[in-house]
Formats: sequence, C-alpha cells, structure tokens
Amino acid sequence: MNGLDIGSALRELRQAGRQTASTVARHSVMSKSKLSKIENGHLTPSVIDVERILNALGVPEEVKAEFLEAARVAATEAIAWRLYRRLGFHKHQAEIQAIEARTSLLRLFQPSVVPGLLQTPEYARTVLAGKHLTEDVLDRTIGARLQRQEALYDPACGFHFLMTESVLRWQIVPRAMLATQLDRIISLSRLPNVQIAVIQLGTTLPEPPTSSFVMFDARLVIVEIPHCEITTREPKDIELYLAKFQRLSAAALLDDEMRSFVTAIRDELLTERETP
Repeated sequence: MNGLDIGSALRELRQAGRQTASTVARHSVMSKSKLSKIENGHLTPSVIDVERILNALGVPEEVKAEFLEAARVAATEAIAWRLYRRLGFHKHQAEIQAIEARTSLLRLFQPSVVPGLLQTPEYARTVLAGKHLTEDVLDRTIGARLQRQEALYDPACGFHFLMTESVLRWQIVPRAMLATQLDRIISLSRLPNVQIAVIQLGTTLPEPPTSSFVMFDARLVIVEIPHCEITTREPKDIELYLAKFQRLSAAALLDDEMRSFVTAIRDELLTERETP
C-alpha cells in the first residue's frame, strides 16, 4: 500500500462511514485542505496523520493496525523544522497535544533544555524565539504550549521527565528567570502523577546521553535533532529508546533528593544575582 493507496483508502473509509471531510478533519486536528490532499494522493500522510484520521473514523483495531503498518513502511519519518515553521509551530503544538491526550504514560529525556511541558512562559518564549518565528506566531505557539501543560493535572496520565543537570544550569534566560523556572520544576514534581529525575554531572553513566526524545506509551517515539523531528512506531526502535530511558533513569536523582539538588542550584543562581 503506497502513499496514494493509503489516501484513497482513507477516503473510501470516510465515505463508507458517511462522514463529511469537514467533520473528520476537525476531529483529526487538521485542515480540510490537508485532509483533501491526503485523500487525493497529493500529500503523503505521516503515521501521526493516519492515526488521527483513523481515530476520527472510529475504525476497528484490526483495520487501524493494517493502515498504521502501511504508513510505518514510509517511516521512520523525518520532518524538517523549517517545514513546521512554514506550516505554523502553533499547529504542531496542537498535533502533539492530540497525541498526548491519548497517552497513559509519557516518558521524556532532555539533555538540552527544560521540557516544554515544564516551561514557564518566559523560558518558553526564549527557547521558541530562537526558531525565528513572527511575533504573532510566537505568541500563539507559547499559548498552545501552555495549554498543553494542563494535561499535567490530569491524574489519568503519568509523566516521567528525565533531565541532565546541564539543563538546569544553561543560562539561556537571565538568572532570575532561570531560578523561577527551577521553582516550577520543584513544584510540578510534587504532583502525584509527575516524576522528575535529574542526572548529576560527574555521574558514571552506562552510556552517553544523546538527543532528546519523548515516548508515548510504547507505541510512538519522537526524537528531536537540530534540523528535524523524527517519528517512529517501529517496535524495535521503541524498545531501544525504552531501554535507554530506563538505564539513564537508574543513575538519576528522584523525589526529595532531586528537589534538594534543584533547590541548591536555584539558590546558587539567586546568590550570583545578588553578588555585586
């Protein structure tokens, strides 16, 4: 089943279910124009696109599995950040939010910046400003990211965040803002469904930390590298990332030990700020 076949087959499923393109597009978190391009073979759908459309259509699990396998053949999928910039980063935030809404356990490893779900508005603005967005798109993207954070307060979904100490120390924002960001990390770590772990510099590790990645249950992994975002549903790839997450987590600080460590870094930042 190639990209054209997937699109036409999705159209046939929609028509058989007597659903309008507008309804399916809305429930798939995409424009009607994008759905039309997919159905007519003018746009090869991503695995995420296919899953969202199938969920909107309410097809049986065996049908969904067949389509996702066909879509996965065209993966592992890599989408350049410049494409997201052109299409709208705020729209991509909505796409990720739709995936998170169907996730029971999210695992995220980050060696570079504070994870988006934990960011303060000020920290988020600094990180996203580096993507050369217009002021309007920047505001909308920050708003979409903050809206995603509401999921942290849903006890039905668990979150495991794993960061390196360097994430807490990179001064990509002024010291006072970074101290506020660390306060937020400490606060969110007390939520019953949120676990935040930190790997100290100088810790002996079983392997080097590499690119950031996020796992949605055991069905999807998204990896971020400088020029693009890579998505995979390949079971062997998912097993690889799960094993890496578990090995690195074993070397990290948790709970009160983690909070004491982050508090000490925050206090250092505030002391440095007060020093003439």
